[in-house]
Amino acid sequence: MIKKLFSCVRENKKYAIFTLIFIAAEVVIECMLPFITSKVINKLQADVIDMGRIIGIGAILILMAVASLACGAIAAVTCAKASAGFARNLRHDAFNNIQTYSFENIDKFSSSSLVTRMTTDVANVQMSFMMLIRIAVRAPLMLIFSIIMAFIMGGALAGSFVVIIPILAGGLFMVSRKAMPAFRRVFKKYDKLNESIEENVRSMRVVKGFSREEYEKEKFGKAADDIQNDFTKAERIVALNTPIMQFCVYFNMIFVMLVGSRLSITSGGTVINVGEMSGMLTYGMQILMQLMMLSMIYVMLTMSVESMKRIYEVLNEQSALVNSESPVYEIKDGSIDFNGVSFKYSSKAKKYALSDIDLHINSGMTVGIIGGTGSSKSSLVQLIPRLYDVTEGSVLVGGIDVREYDIDTLRGSVAMVLQKNLLFSGTIKENLRWGNENATDEEIVAACKLAQAHDFVESFPEGYDTKIEQGGTNVSGGQKQRLCIARALLKKPKILILDDSTSAVDTRTDALIREGFKQYIPETTKIIIAQRIASVQDADMIIVMDNGKISDIGTHKELLESSEIYREVYEQQVNGGGDDE
Repeated sequence: MIKKLFSCVRENKKYAIFTLIFIAAEVVIECMLPFITSKVINKLQADVIDMGRIIGIGAILILMAVASLACGAIAAVTCAKASAGFARNLRHDAFNNIQTYSFENIDKFSSSSLVTRMTTDVANVQMSFMMLIRIAVRAPLMLIFSIIMAFIMGGALAGSFVVIIPILAGGLFMVSRKAMPAFRRVFKKYDKLNESIEENVRSMRVVKGFSREEYEKEKFGKAADDIQNDFTKAERIVALNTPIMQFCVYFNMIFVMLVGSRLSITSGGTVINVGEMSGMLTYGMQILMQLMMLSMIYVMLTMSVESMKRIYEVLNEQSALVNSESPVYEIKDGSIDFNGVSFKYSSKAKKYALSDIDLHINSGMTVGIIGGTGSSKSSLVQLIPRLYDVTEGSVLVGGIDVREYDIDTLRGSVAMVLQKNLLFSGTIKENLRWGNENATDEEIVAACKLAQAHDFVESFPEGYDTKIEQGGTNVSGGQKQRLCIARALLKKPKILILDDSTSAVDTRTDALIREGFKQYIPETTKIIIAQRIASVQDADMIIVMDNGKISDIGTHKELLESSEIYREVYEQQVNGGGDDE
């Protein structure tokens, strides 16, 4: 995992190395300052004061302080560049890998979880990386150099650190260890919090329509309180670091002052003098502070381990769909064959979503699919562009198994328009060019006319340059569906799949769209999933789905005579006045 994550450092490795070099230089200078300061104090105690010598040493101290400050500042800049670049690469690699996921892979992660991993978790790992290359290097070096200098200056007096360091280190370790489980729980609960926010924002119209604002507030409040309680518990434990630290600092100060003063007086300054005592106090403070910093690093790394694992899962997830060793890059036509196909969404699933599907569609045909909710109509068509792979059997397009095609080639020849369509932020023209980024204005207009979208687009003051808000909230459901159909047509696909994508338009517009398909894209295979019989009754072939299986196949007239399900749906819609939408 560590190797995988740190491979994302890449071009920022030089900044990390520069940080280590300047941090080491800063530590060496800081550890030398108390030693030289003690010499100045001893000079001031001498009977003959050489002011020229003292001023010279003072100048050296000032230069060393400036040099230490400069090294620290440079290290801060290079560390920021290294950690920010590392986080950028993490997000880039994770996002790019998500783009390769099949629907099966995406089903393993909730959208809220992926958002948390790309934001909060990456931020935690970024902070840990910054601490590793800066504080985690500085603290041990400072600790080692300070202990060495303390023993050089204080001799036996430095033995106090032999007692204090284990006490402080043990105390900080126990505090951090107690806080770890709470921090681990928090990051898992972030997913639920983000999920609550995402659902509420996406479904705001439903929430307000059912007056469920208070319920949503209560649900969000519970998730937020849950996180607060865990964080409070963890922070309350971590807060014990301060009294432990203060106890050790004050103990060291008192010990050095009492014992050092006694040794200085009784020995006449031969064992230890005032300057050396001053240096001992400074080194003692440095040693204890570095132990404190190490405990903070330990806590931060503990918090980040869970984040590292979650990011690693995203980076290490391999797409369930891969190209064959010698992929086919050309699709002959839009013919489709299902040969003994059975499918389930997961290898662990007990029930098949589709069973024993045998179906043959000639290129250029218009095929209608109807069936009740849960009859797996969408599951059937999702196998064509290989959004999922079949569990058993094979799906052929243009006479070749879809698993033999290059995935981009296959999906470039199959256009799907879903019932729940999505428009992106940008102009209408920019959204339409998702179908073909090189489409001319004339091609865009032609596609919109075919999808019966041109008239309402032209009614906007800015026409095709009208801005679409996020999610297409400033256009109606029917307008959104027609724009998505036009976007799909710009792909000039060999197979066009409309998954209940005209449900929000009136029957007259629906009929005009279908008539346009017949005239302008006769060679394209058209598959129309619909709830209304009127949307499919003119199709060359109508498939009736029931419980994951094909119940009947035929034309409208044939199915009225042979299919009980089809006839029942038809009679309900006719007797109910046809289209009730």
